[in-house]
Amino acid sequence: MSIVVPKPGWMDSDLEQLADTTNRFSDRDCLPHDDRWRAQRHADRDIWTKAGAAGLLCASIPEQYGGGGGHFGHEVVITQALAYKMAGGFSNSVHSGIVAHYILRYGNEAQKQRWLPKMATGELVAAIAMTEPGAGTDLQAIRTSAKTDGEHYVINGAKTFITNGLHANLICVVARTGPEQGGKGISLIMVETDGLAGFRRGKLLDKVGQHTVDTAELFFDGMRVPTHQLLGSEAGRGFVQLMEQLPRERLIIAVGGVATMQRAVDETLAYVQQRQIFGKPLMAMQNTRFKLAECQTKLSIARSFVDDCITRSLADTLDLSTAAMAKWWVSEMMGQVVDECVQLHGGYGYMNEYPIARLYADARVGRIYGGSNEVMKELIARTMDGGKR
Repeated sequence: MSIVVPKPGWMDSDLEQLADTTNRFSDRDCLPHDDRWRAQRHADRDIWTKAGAAGLLCASIPEQYGGGGGHFGHEVVITQALAYKMAGGFSNSVHSGIVAHYILRYGNEAQKQRWLPKMATGELVAAIAMTEPGAGTDLQAIRTSAKTDGEHYVINGAKTFITNGLHANLICVVARTGPEQGGKGISLIMVETDGLAGFRRGKLLDKVGQHTVDTAELFFDGMRVPTHQLLGSEAGRGFVQLMEQLPRERLIIAVGGVATMQRAVDETLAYVQQRQIFGKPLMAMQNTRFKLAECQTKLSIARSFVDDCITRSLADTLDLSTAAMAKWWVSEMMGQVVDECVQLHGGYGYMNEYPIARLYADARVGRIYGGSNEVMKELIARTMDGGKR
């Protein structure tokens, strides 16, 4: 008898239908191109407009701005389905789950009307440019500058590890607009890159895994951007805005982690049931059974915790510390589960033709992006000692 997974309280028939739509989209528009996309290290640009036509972009953005009119649960089921299917090719979580919500939360009406409908159709592909060669998780060390010159910002600097960096033509740039040190003086500026002088894409980065999702360097050399593309009513609020939105980003990472763990367990269970060793199925070996029992337990605990975090997020009560717990713990457990599943595959687990090998490479970055797990623990510890450090 298989493990019965109870339906979470936040799931309803509308979300189940969206999950089915996402699965069919993956099978039709992503997976048939997977090998080619992996080889070229990016998907084709038209995957974005196809995703828009399927209703998978900006699902949690109000209909008045071209979105699906849903809530965070809609982003969750799309993320889960794409992660389980291993259907890379576009980072919808960055585009729809993160950047679109910066615009919705902090943008004025004109900005929302200008950008969100085009993001929903895939005409605009969004990215967020935070990380720099010398400033990753430590956002207070940002050096990219945006200096006012009349009605424009003149932006100079460089960003790296930018997801969707190849195709993005709407980028939320984290830049320093004031001379203040640390988190003060940082702003979020939306940049439309098509035909923009001073904007340059660097090379596609050759990652260990996640080969279908493009990741690139970006360079700004005297790039002039209208000041009215600042997010928020005043400059210098960027660090606060980032801190307010990061719990959503980190929970999205945890959501994908649970789906990845489930795929790893399912792939391995199917393998050990048919693989013969010493005249018996590998599943008959006690070590195999114990290892899979451990993996299933970690998966079940992770799912329960993440479902609780989703419920809190929907109620707007998810705090920074709990989101940090979800991100670090789920990504750690994902790494352990996938590693055990590779071992149970034996030599085949190291062959890229097997999904478990690709999961192994894809999963490792979970402990790094969205803020390294070491920083997640620091954030949690600060709440334990009253934020004194």
